[in-house]
Amino acid sequence: MTMGTRDSWLNVWERREQPMLALVPWFALVLAALLAVVVESPTTTALAVNAGLALLAAAWMLWFFTLHPGWTERSPLLVFSVVGLLVIMAVMVVYSPIYGIYSWTGYFFVYRLPPARPRLLGAFVVAVTVATSQAGGLPRTGTAALIYAVLLLFNVALAIGFTWFASLSNEQNERRKQLVEDLSEANRKLEATLAENAGLHEQLLVQAREAGISDERQRMAREIHDTLAQGLTGIVTQLQAAEQAAQAPDRSRHLHAAMQLARDSLTEARRSVHELRPQPLETARLGEALTEVAERWSALNGVPAPVTTTGEPRPLPPDVEVTLLRTAQEALANVAKHAGATRVGLTLSFMDDDVALDVRDDGAGFDPAGLRTTAEGGFGLTAMRQRVEGLAGMLEIESEPGAGTAISACIPAVAEPAVAEPAVPGPAVPGPAVPGPAVPGTAEPGTAEPGTAEPERATA
Repeated sequence: MTMGTRDSWLNVWERREQPMLALVPWFALVLAALLAVVVESPTTTALAVNAGLALLAAAWMLWFFTLHPGWTERSPLLVFSVVGLLVIMAVMVVYSPIYGIYSWTGYFFVYRLPPARPRLLGAFVVAVTVATSQAGGLPRTGTAALIYAVLLLFNVALAIGFTWFASLSNEQNERRKQLVEDLSEANRKLEATLAENAGLHEQLLVQAREAGISDERQRMAREIHDTLAQGLTGIVTQLQAAEQAAQAPDRSRHLHAAMQLARDSLTEARRSVHELRPQPLETARLGEALTEVAERWSALNGVPAPVTTTGEPRPLPPDVEVTLLRTAQEALANVAKHAGATRVGLTLSFMDDDVALDVRDDGAGFDPAGLRTTAEGGFGLTAMRQRVEGLAGMLEIESEPGAGTAISACIPAVAEPAVAEPAVPGPAVPGPAVPGPAVPGTAEPGTAEPGTAEPERATA
């Protein structure tokens, strides 16, 4: 028999056990009454007494235990019904020891009493009744008394011992059942939790995919602005200058500059697609890359843009270097398009925990509070702010009409991604800064907020 089959069989037996055991006292009562009538002299009185006792016991069991089983849940009524039945059994045994066949079933009813003292006392009473039946009634001689005492001690010892151990076994069985129920409930809760976690996991995956798509769109928008859009702007400017040039050498110079901008923009666009670092940072540190970008911008725009480095230069995380380089390129591009400046200054400051870039110009300036992002422009400052704040940094813009512009970007030297504000959606895709010209200072119509650059780090 397999374990599963045995468990099933035990469950079936447990369900049928109580109904089957409930029939035993009735069979024992009928058998004892018949034997009492046969063994005893069948006189009218004997028949009447036997019938009366049997009917009394049957009526008592029928009324209290068969017809009203719910009464057994009420402790005082249960004790009364069991005690009354035990008294009837004792009277029957005293009248005729043959009724011992029925009196031993008193143990079935005693086990319904509460554990410990009431149950043990009931078992003692049944043991005395059974011992009296085995001794053939109450003793009348010394020898009979001795035999009766031995039978009494034997029955009482067995009854008390079995009752005690049965109570312990029943208590352990109830505890095991409770543990099984608790374990089943815990398993159900665990299954529900696992199902809920699976749903949450699926939801997180969906949100992660959506966040990844959004982040990639923002990255591509910034890269397109920093490469293609800025490059195309420079190319258009150079072509317009070539068209207006009166002399062939000037026209040739502008056309050559436009072709070089196109090549540089194409190179940077390819690097952005493959998420590579900007070309100036491939072979040089940040200070040297800024100097290269500023010199190329000055050559194209005819405006001096010296780069000053303060503090002790040290290697920076790649994201920090790329962000500061793109900030410089965007600032320089804005100066070229909007400021009309005669001088631009870039300052790279290495401090204990931060690194800062300041870009100042003496151009036309603007009102930072009136910035807007539109389809024609303004995305550059927004993308600049997103880059800086994405590395737990801070971007400040200080400007006013006719007083020039100062842009300050400060980033922790060991930057960790910060929870930034959602990107400003603008449809505009102003281009990324090409490795050449880019300009600080004059903010284009973006959404930058006014700030105050640190004067001790910035040089005009």
